[in-house]
Amino acid sequence: MAELGIPQNTIAVLKKYNIHFQKKFGQNFLIDTHVLEKIIASAGVTKDDFILEIGPGIGTMTQYLCESAGKVMAVEIDGNLIPVLQDTLSAYSNVTVVNEDVLKLDMVQIAQEYNKGKPIKVVANLPYYITTPIIMELFESHVPLESVTVMVQKEVADRMQAAPGSKEYGALSLAVQYYARTEIVANVPPNCFMPRPNVGSAVIRLTCHKENPVKVADEKFMFRIIRASFNQRRKTLQNGLGNGAGLSVTKEETAMALEEMGLSQTIRGERLSLEQFAQLSNLLQERK
Repeated sequence: MAELGIPQNTIAVLKKYNIHFQKKFGQNFLIDTHVLEKIIASAGVTKDDFILEIGPGIGTMTQYLCESAGKVMAVEIDGNLIPVLQDTLSAYSNVTVVNEDVLKLDMVQIAQEYNKGKPIKVVANLPYYITTPIIMELFESHVPLESVTVMVQKEVADRMQAAPGSKEYGALSLAVQYYARTEIVANVPPNCFMPRPNVGSAVIRLTCHKENPVKVADEKFMFRIIRASFNQRRKTLQNGLGNGAGLSVTKEETAMALEEMGLSQTIRGERLSLEQFAQLSNLLQERK
């Protein structure tokens, strides 16, 4: 089977099937074997692993995953690519190709059915237009996960691992860091893809926490507070939460909680760490 990480082999498959890149699906196929090897190594893929791959495209990374993993499920939304995948992956008996939108799948059930409920690994070259919804769905639906190793837009990778006070820091940083430890393992230039994207990319590994790093009484309430804090980023936390739709938190309640935490009344949400958001959430919850 022709190795698709080699550009001329990718071109041959595209010509054979007369494939036109679907902008609506954010299709950019990897054509760099070094990057592919780096992704597999960073994800720590072994024969004991069940891998969920999202957006396999023509099967470039899927081939590498099949070589290294015990079982692979490749979920592809574009029905036109299913015959291509059946061809490019025909040499492998350890792969299941599913033509579906991953956001409509019950991934908890997939882990149960294919991996006896043990933690799975997600490895993907994610479509950039839908990166955040996919990652948040994986975490929030409490799929049993060991790690998520994904190619994303460089700017998004920077936001995922940003620290309080930086301009990249926001609701995504806090959400991801609540569920996982983050590490950018490779920066990937546009010339590693076909067609070339207009932005730089990065591979980020999210190693899921065995236990959440903070204790919070109501996870959903904390994330509503976080979102309200960053919806109007330049406003003080008091104003941001006071204007938060459906939050029902008064400026007075926020002021009292901030005083108890020893924080300034004019502090903005972008200065608070995950631990401080958890503490603020718990204090406001107690006052309800």
